[in-house]
Amino acid sequence: MVPQYFVDKHPPERKNLEFLAGLRNKIEHRHLPELDATLYGECQAALLNLEDLLVEEFGHKYALAEQLAVALQFSRIVPEEKIRAAKKLVSSAARSVKEYIEKFRGALSGTVLDSTKYSFTVFLVPKVGNRPSVADVAVQFVKVDEASPEELERLEKLNVLIREKHIPIANLGRFKPGEVVHELRIRLNVPVDQHVHTRAWKYYNVRPPAGDGHPERTRPEYCVYDETHEDYVYTKAWVDKLAKDLADPEEYERVVGRKPGA
Repeated sequence: MVPQYFVDKHPPERKNLEFLAGLRNKIEHRHLPELDATLYGECQAALLNLEDLLVEEFGHKYALAEQLAVALQFSRIVPEEKIRAAKKLVSSAARSVKEYIEKFRGALSGTVLDSTKYSFTVFLVPKVGNRPSVADVAVQFVKVDEASPEELERLEKLNVLIREKHIPIANLGRFKPGEVVHELRIRLNVPVDQHVHTRAWKYYNVRPPAGDGHPERTRPEYCVYDETHEDYVYTKAWVDKLAKDLADPEEYERVVGRKPGA
C-alpha cells in the first residue's frame, strides 16, 4: 500500500513506514523489548502521521486526538532498566534487528533524520501551571523542526540539565578506527588509511572534534562515544556507507581532498 499511496514521492512519512514495515518483518514473532527505548521516536511519529492522514483524507470527524495519549515515563527507574536492556542487545536474536536499524537510519539523508515526520523527538520540560491559560495543559509539544533558533537554544540548555548520563555498554558489533580502515581496505580498491577515515568523519559530521565539551553528541547510527575508554567506536552502517561512498571517485575526492590515485 505504501508505493500505491506515495507513488514516486519519498517524504519522511514514507521512510517512517518503510522503516517500521522492515522492522516488523525483521522481528517477526520474536519478543525484543530491549529495543523499545531506541524506537520511541519512529513509533510516535507513525501515530501522529496516521492522525494527519486521517484528517487530511477524511476530515476532522475521524481524528484520533481524543484516543491518542502521551506515554508517561518514570525516569528515576529507567536507567537501571536501560542497563539490563542494553546488555540484552548483545544476544544473537537482537543483533540482526539492531544492524537493520543502524543500516536503515544510516542510509537516510539528514533532512529525513531531522524531520519529526520520520522520528518524533521532543523536549519534555517541567512546567508550572501558574496561569489560567496553561493550567489545564499537562504537556506541550515543541517540534524541533518548527521551533525558532532562540527557542531551540533555550530548550537545549534545559535539556542538558535533565539529560540522563549515557551508560556505556559492551561495544559488540562496533569498530575502532583501525578496524574501520581494515574493513575498507578489504572492500575498496582505493587508498584508505587513518587520514582518510578522519577526513570522512569530519566531512559527514558524525562526531565532535577531539576536545569538544560534549563528546556524546554523535550521529549514533554511525558513531558512539565510549565513556569508559573515552574514545569513539563506529557502526557497521558507517563502514557500509564509506564502502559505498568512497568507491565513487568524485565523492572520494570531495571527502578526502584529493583524487584516489593522487
